[in-house]
Amino acid sequence: MTTVEPIRNLQDIKKVENILKCQNKRNLLLFTLGTNCGLRISDILSLDVSDVKNKKFIELIEKKTGKYKRFPINSKLKPMLEEFTANKDINSPLFLTKFGNRLTRISAYFIVRDACRKAGIDYKIGTHTMRKTFGYHHYKKFKDVAILQKILNHSNPEVTLRYIGIDQDEIYKSYENFIL
Repeated sequence: MTTVEPIRNLQDIKKVENILKCQNKRNLLLFTLGTNCGLRISDILSLDVSDVKNKKFIELIEKKTGKYKRFPINSKLKPMLEEFTANKDINSPLFLTKFGNRLTRISAYFIVRDACRKAGIDYKIGTHTMRKTFGYHHYKKFKDVAILQKILNHSNPEVTLRYIGIDQDEIYKSYENFIL
């Protein structure tokens, strides 16, 4: 299994969003949800319309950990979800293929990878990039590894920092700033 990277540059995130916006609302929502909530792709793809329509919070049991998770829907996602679910059956999956089936992880991978390539992102990308991007930017904004560790359900802060690539960034920065 290949380790993927977060998208560290905010302009690159915007480029990917613009590319996905030109494709369709589903693809844009998939990416935006992934980068704004920090959910694993398995949890994103298991969401149904009823989980998000007219809701202030998303609640779920994480597939990997079996733990209950509840978090508020932010102001960027709220209007996107309202528009996307407006005419959808409340009992249907949130993300459907053009054939009416639940979107698969493989399809989600190609959506994210292809949009990132078109945006000029040439490092290791996958669906987990969305979760790592959330973690990276959450840490950069709040500098609170303890809360991020809880959000991501990690066992300790070192795991969280390594996971989002902060420890490697700090090592590189220390080398660049160390001159004898």
